[in-house]
Amino acid sequence: MKLVLSKPWTRSPARLANDAQTLANLVLAAVLLVVCMEWIARGTLHDVGSFLLSPARPGLTTVVAVTIGLMALDAVFGRHYQSLLIAVPLLILPAFISSQKQLYLSDPLYPSDLLFGRQILQLLPAMLKAQPVTALALAAAVALAAFAIVTLWRISRRAMPVMSFKARMWRLALAVPLFVSFGSMMEYSSYSWIRDRLNIIPMMWDQKENYRHNGFLMAFAFNIPMAKVTAPYGYGEATIADIASDSSAFAVNHSKRPDVIMIMSESLWDPTRLDNVTLSKDPMPRIRAMQSGHVFSPEFGGMTANVEFEALTGFSNAFLPYGSIPYQQYVRRPVPSLATFFRSEGYSAIAVHPFREWFWNRREVYKHFGFEEFRSEETLPPMEKRGAFASDAALTNEIIQTVDAAEKPQFLFAVTLQGHGPYEANRYAEKAVSVSGDLSDNARDALATYAQGVSEADDSFARLIAWAKGRERETVIVLFGDHLPPLGQAFVESGYMPGMVATRRAPLATMKTEHETPLVVWSSKAGLQNRIGTISPSLLPYHILKTAGFDDPFYTGVLGKVHASYSVIDRHMLMQRNGSGVPDWSIAPATLPSALSEYRQLQFDMMFGDQFGKERFFPGFNWINETTPSS
Repeated sequence: MKLVLSKPWTRSPARLANDAQTLANLVLAAVLLVVCMEWIARGTLHDVGSFLLSPARPGLTTVVAVTIGLMALDAVFGRHYQSLLIAVPLLILPAFISSQKQLYLSDPLYPSDLLFGRQILQLLPAMLKAQPVTALALAAAVALAAFAIVTLWRISRRAMPVMSFKARMWRLALAVPLFVSFGSMMEYSSYSWIRDRLNIIPMMWDQKENYRHNGFLMAFAFNIPMAKVTAPYGYGEATIADIASDSSAFAVNHSKRPDVIMIMSESLWDPTRLDNVTLSKDPMPRIRAMQSGHVFSPEFGGMTANVEFEALTGFSNAFLPYGSIPYQQYVRRPVPSLATFFRSEGYSAIAVHPFREWFWNRREVYKHFGFEEFRSEETLPPMEKRGAFASDAALTNEIIQTVDAAEKPQFLFAVTLQGHGPYEANRYAEKAVSVSGDLSDNARDALATYAQGVSEADDSFARLIAWAKGRERETVIVLFGDHLPPLGQAFVESGYMPGMVATRRAPLATMKTEHETPLVVWSSKAGLQNRIGTISPSLLPYHILKTAGFDDPFYTGVLGKVHASYSVIDRHMLMQRNGSGVPDWSIAPATLPSALSEYRQLQFDMMFGDQFGKERFFPGFNWINETTPSS
């Protein structure tokens, strides 16, 4: 009796030819999909050919990865080519969103952006109201796309060839291990020999180049693990213990405990800076007369929460992954802030913002920052609106009433809303500021609307100063803009900038032009602090405490040491006190000067580490948060 151990594997030439044709079709579909994705994400076909064909670029690797993905999806669905109905919208839509984001915020799409989709939906009505034709076209396109996908899916279930069980299994057996290996290569902090051979080069310090060289898909994948923040070299209890602290800062503060009002004004900027444009009047004469210097915003046109994070904590986005949003990703436990400092000095700490409490996760963040109360749209009384947003005048009324009614010294942090874009032409029935110059109608209307908002912000500021001058208790007022406004074509047509958004990496003079916003630090008793210059938002706590008469181991000690040498700590540009710039300083963090290294170590320790330094450097935080933080 003959025992057959195995059956010879045979495939007819017709079956083999059919499989080869199917694979060739998938490869062709992958090539077209990658070309379309890169074309849309980049906004041009320029460089797409080089990306695909150059042996020094990972274009062909991307095509292979997409092909494997299509094979795996076909195996899951059990029909040839049905994967395209999922892959096309899944890849093309993010590429389109990335191109639009770059138009308005300069950065491409990051995985972390998916965390604030709710914020975008909340602001979408106001954005679309400014462009009704675009709104109708977008709604029609979404409806048509949804109908097309559903219709094609039904047709494909009937028309597409069905795969055999064996065909599905061998495709999955091939695709799954390859995808696992691709996934392991996306951990950019670890060296990968295969990744190096494929010329996939993570450039996390320069995301524009990262997306250009690696393509949208690979660069996006590199950014998926960026929520994980690695400890700086040498971090540990001994390293924190070796950081010298100013012993005098532990002495009892002899400040008279003035009320401190800190206002982050939405998109506040000086529109008279625009070249080749004439405004009928100066929209911000009172702010200009009392200007202490400028804030060098780490953002442009949006991402307010990142500026707010620096201003309230004294920590820097430069030490966090590129594209991250601390409010959404990292503030998950108590973190020291100006609120915890002032509360430890006997103050009441209140935050006020006339919008939804969940926006930018502020409700939870303010709790972790130590604010006792957050007054948002849900808890504030009805406020007058200018356009779609609460007016600066109404918010100023709330500030004055709150501080006047306080029994304790007050630290009040307010975020205005009126200056938020888009700047639709019909927002204000009457405009005190008109615009002339060689601008298109849309650009002129947007600039006139924006300038009117600045004028009303200036009126509210003047009223706040007049009120503070009449008070018996000393009052410190800090006002600054969070970022430049998204004025789009007005920047280009006036010649102020070559594009509608700021460049992330440029000479210092260019970066100052595109990132500076007005700053006022004033005391009703001591007067104006008028020689601050241009500083990062993270150095604001130093100037606020010094103006209010306080010393602190971190906010005047460590930050004071940083401030003595540097005035701007941006991830792409370090500005020294003498005004000179140090570009790309953060690429080699192991060689940081001692002041910046200690600053970074303490930031990691308090945000992500074991908080070894909380007793020595953050006594107020330690007093309010006595329990050991969870890791």
